[in-house]
Amino acid sequence: MSTLIAAEGLGHAYHDEWLFKKLTLGIQTGQRVALVGINGAGKSTLLKLLAERFLPLEGKIVKNKSVRIGFLDQEPSFPEGFSISDFIFSLENKQQQLIKEYEELIEQENPDEDHLNRLYGELSEHNAWEYEHEIKTILSRMGITHLQQQISTLSGGQKKRLALAKLLIEDPDFYILDEPTNHLDIDTIEWLEKLLTSGNKTILLVTHDRYFLDNVCNTIVELDKGKTFTYNGNYAYFLEKKSEREASDEATFQKNKNLLKKELEWMRRMPQARGTKSQARIDAFYDLESRTKQNTESQSITLNVKMARQGNKILELEHIGQSFDEKKIINDFSYTFKRADRIGLAGKNGTGKSTLLNIITGFLQPEKGKVSVGETTVYGYYKQGGLAFNEKERVIDIVKSDAEYIKMADGQTISASQLLTLFLFPPKKQHGMVEKLSGGEKKRLHLMKVLMQNPNFLILDEPTNDLDIDTLNVLEEFLENFPGVLILVSHDRYLLDKMSEQLFIMEGNGEVNIYNGNYSEYRLSLEQLKDKAEKKTAAAASAPAVKDNTKKLSYKEQKELEDSEAKIATLEDKIVSLTSSLSAIDSSNYKEIENVSAEIQALNNELDQVMERWLELSEKNN
Repeated sequence: MSTLIAAEGLGHAYHDEWLFKKLTLGIQTGQRVALVGINGAGKSTLLKLLAERFLPLEGKIVKNKSVRIGFLDQEPSFPEGFSISDFIFSLENKQQQLIKEYEELIEQENPDEDHLNRLYGELSEHNAWEYEHEIKTILSRMGITHLQQQISTLSGGQKKRLALAKLLIEDPDFYILDEPTNHLDIDTIEWLEKLLTSGNKTILLVTHDRYFLDNVCNTIVELDKGKTFTYNGNYAYFLEKKSEREASDEATFQKNKNLLKKELEWMRRMPQARGTKSQARIDAFYDLESRTKQNTESQSITLNVKMARQGNKILELEHIGQSFDEKKIINDFSYTFKRADRIGLAGKNGTGKSTLLNIITGFLQPEKGKVSVGETTVYGYYKQGGLAFNEKERVIDIVKSDAEYIKMADGQTISASQLLTLFLFPPKKQHGMVEKLSGGEKKRLHLMKVLMQNPNFLILDEPTNDLDIDTLNVLEEFLENFPGVLILVSHDRYLLDKMSEQLFIMEGNGEVNIYNGNYSEYRLSLEQLKDKAEKKTAAAASAPAVKDNTKKLSYKEQKELEDSEAKIATLEDKIVSLTSSLSAIDSSNYKEIENVSAEIQALNNELDQVMERWLELSEKNN
């Protein structure tokens, strides 16, 4: 394998503090590398330097000029005034411009036939039909359907998916991905895994999703205290070797401490004659002192905050119903929460997970049904959007605004500063401004403030986004011992498997189904049902035909056949009419576009069912 890109002697600082110096890293063609490290270690900065988003303060990036780099930022930015179509289809790519012209033309009510015929010819000439199918597949997987919609009207999650779609369509030589699974549902994550591992793609990514990391990457690079450590293997291998390295580092640290003590005694002797001391030995002393100070013992978080007492009645949902813009989100859902319930909330994006959480916590009153909350129930709600911190406020003041002292589960009372230290915020960061924190550190601060409320009913909505894996491991340990009710919304399959014993599955049609088991067990049950159905279909297809001498159709079936023919015509007319009206809707009115598109989809599904029944009756009638 040849080196595709390399960092040589790289050094960069953030807010006057060096993240790393003299860093060297090489990525080989076909390597799929996961970059891991604690929040604030400089992972996102290193990705941006390799993507040439800005220049390093020291060192250089070496690559072939012809190497095409595709970079997915944690928070992508877009050109002002662009539509989705403007952003997706590159002006430099002839195939993409033909596809864009074709897609825009067929959306018109009465497209010009000569123009269409010319485009058919050009698309065939440039072998663009297969490419057009690939683009449509990617956009569909990312939930992108209305190409004329303005990017400015999209949510943060939609923008992240749009940026990922663009990168996948471009298919660069080197993929640099910062948290690619954020804002994707699990089905899309599994599809993305297959796409990234097909062919000989070269990838460097940062992810908190351990299943995704294991399924996609074959190398792990750890960024720790400004240095990189490479492990050729999966996540379990990395943990094993990291543990061995830390044990070795600890032994070296203790040895250095003992040596430093002796050297310090030597430095203190005969101060009058210090000028005659060996300069090399003096320099070695200061170097040893610096290394020993840097090599402090590994910090760890201990989450053992006190939980509020929980009574017999916790929360009851009775016949809850909710809809938006005439679309059913929740239909007649009831559930009585029990002590120590551990529930995973699953479903595709847009199926109503956040709506259900807002009803549970009282942020939204349901249109139908009743919500009864127990007197002792204390919610802790970690929201996906995070808290709106004052960027100019000190970190410690953010915590002190809630409490100067916090009571722990063992009855011990600790100060706000001590709690921050437990959450890996050293004194220097505690007294620094919030604006100096990384995205992951802000999420960790948000999580800490939620747990400070001593909840007995904990709701975590995508808690893994932007958190480092070390913090996630500690969070998992806390959740395993948490005695209250837990509701977890996450696309992190590892976390769902480990923490949930029951699933609420949002089906997208208003139905909320309850499954007893974790996510992997649920997916396995779906696969088994699918296999049974396929075997049944195959058996029916291979069975010898039996001549039926009985009357072919009953009167009722004959009437159904005639009615279905009329229904097919009606449904087709409705679909044509709605499709025509879609192009007349203002592109900025994305809600109406979404509603009409959903109605067209529903009619198409109904048409498929009616057609299937019509074929069945027609064959029987012959």
